[in-house]
Amino acid sequence: MIAASFGAGQVAYSILWFFLFFVEIWLMISIFIDIFRSHDLKGWAKAAWVIFVIIFPIIGILAYLIFRGDKMRAHQVQAVTDQEAMFRHYAQHASGGHRSKTEELARLAELRDRGDVTADEFQQLKREILNQESTASDS
Repeated sequence: MIAASFGAGQVAYSILWFFLFFVEIWLMISIFIDIFRSHDLKGWAKAAWVIFVIIFPIIGILAYLIFRGDKMRAHQVQAVTDQEAMFRHYAQHASGGHRSKTEELARLAELRDRGDVTADEFQQLKREILNQESTASDS
């Protein structure tokens, strides 16, 4: 019955408002995540931003994006970097622990002596091991 009374324009208008409502909720959640992720904001400042965004949603979202948008992006980048570092650390320990350069080179020399790798492959893999370890210690 309701579908019969709605025209194509009213359906499109309703879909537009639903989409805008969804975007507003998504932005609010993103801002709340950033507020609680921020170490540079103290407790009362965090509470003030949360209240401001809840009471005045559109104005609060725009104000937060204007005043703290650059820090919001920096927090996202830092979170991704931390997550990747934790995953690498977990993967190293889950795969039998971290091997030293000496152990890796000894294993590689054993493969060369058995004939599993050629001398050229040995040199290439040796360079990769030495470069991998030096870049991992730099970061």
